[in-house]
Amino acid sequence: MRTTDQLHFASLSLTGARTRTLLMLLAMSVGVASVIILTALGEGARRYVVDEFAQLGTHLLIMLPGRSETTGGAPPLFGATPRDLTLADAQALLREPSIVKVAPLSVGNAPVSYGSREREVTVIGATADFFPIRHIRLGSGQPLPLIDPERTLNVAVIGAELRQELFGSQATLGKWIRINDRRFRVIGIISESGESLGQDLGDMAVIPVASAQALFNAPSLFRVLIQARSEGDIKRAERAARDIIRARHDGEDDVTIIAQDALLSTFDDILRALTFTVGGIGAISLAVAGILIMNIMLVAVSQRVSEIGLLKALGAPERRVLRLFLIESVLLAGAGALLGVLLSFLVILGLGHAFPSFPITAPLWAPLAAVGVALFTGLLFGVLPARRAARLDPVRALTGR
Repeated sequence: MRTTDQLHFASLSLTGARTRTLLMLLAMSVGVASVIILTALGEGARRYVVDEFAQLGTHLLIMLPGRSETTGGAPPLFGATPRDLTLADAQALLREPSIVKVAPLSVGNAPVSYGSREREVTVIGATADFFPIRHIRLGSGQPLPLIDPERTLNVAVIGAELRQELFGSQATLGKWIRINDRRFRVIGIISESGESLGQDLGDMAVIPVASAQALFNAPSLFRVLIQARSEGDIKRAERAARDIIRARHDGEDDVTIIAQDALLSTFDDILRALTFTVGGIGAISLAVAGILIMNIMLVAVSQRVSEIGLLKALGAPERRVLRLFLIESVLLAGAGALLGVLLSFLVILGLGHAFPSFPITAPLWAPLAAVGVALFTGLLFGVLPARRAARLDPVRALTGR
C-alpha cells in the first residue's frame, strides 16, 4: 500500500465518522489556540512594559535623595532625607564626560487656574534638558528656555488635556495662568502622548525648577535624571555620579541611583518567564486533547474490528495497520492544530482592535511550537490504539470479536 493510498484510507475513515472527528478537531484546536493566545498575552505584557520604560528616556539614570540601605526600605518619595539634593549637586554632575544631560526635578501638586476655571494637576519643576531626556514632544510653542537652573522665570509648558480644560477652543500660547498664588505665561503645549508609567503627560504643567522650588518651598530636589553618553557609558556615569555626590556631601553616600536599563532588563526577564509559564499552562490543554484522541481512537478500534480483520486477512502486516492508525492520529492533530492557529489569530486580531494601546502579538515560536507539540501529542497518544489494532487476531477480528 503506497503512502498516498494510506493517506486516502485514513481520510475516508475520518470523514466516515464526522461527529467523532469534529470532537477531536475541536479539542486539538482549542488546545493550540490556548497556547498561542496565552503566549501572545504574555509577550504583549512584556512589550508594553518595555515600551513604557523606553518612553522614559535612553541611557537613563535616576538619582534619588536618600539611600534605601539607611532606612531598610525604598527611598522616601517626599519628606526628610539625610541631606538635601540641590541644584548645585545636579550641575556638578555635568563635569563628568560620560554624562551628556542632567535634568533636576522638583515635583508637587497645585491648582492651576485661568479665569474662572481651575484644575489640580502635577506641577514639575525642570530644565530645558527634561524634554529631550524624557522624549517629550511639543504640539505647539517651545520648551523651557536654556537658562541658569537657579534662576526663576515665570513661564510654563502645559499638557494638552490641561490646555483643553482651561482654555477650551481659545488660543493658549502667551496667555497667563495662575499656579497657586503665582502667575506663569504659557509658552508651549505638550502633544497628546497618553500616559507614561501611570503619569498622565496631558494633565501636568512644567515650569523652571527654581520657580518650582520657590513655589513649593522645597529646597531639596525630588529626582535628578541623568543621561549617559551611550549604553557603554552607563556604568561609568553611575560610578562617577556617585563619587561626585559623595565628595560634595562630606563623604556621605546618601543618594540612590537607579539604572533604567538594569530595571528594564529585570522586568524583561520576569515577563519573558511569565510568557513561557502561561504558554506551558496552555500546553496542558494539548495533553488533554491528546488523551481525548487516544480514548476516541480506542473506541474506533473496537468499532472497526471487522475492517481491521479484513486488512490483515488480505495480507496487511502489523506495521502497516499500525501506520494506518498513526496516520489518522497525526492527520487529526495536524488539522486541529491548523484550525487552532487560525482561531488564535482571529482572537488576537479582535483583542488588538478592542485594546489598541496594548501590543498583543504572538511571537513566531509560539504557533510553531504549538503545532509541533500538537503533532507530537497526536502521535504519542495514537500509539496505544494503533498497537491494539495491529495486534488483533485476523480470524477473531473477521468474526467481529
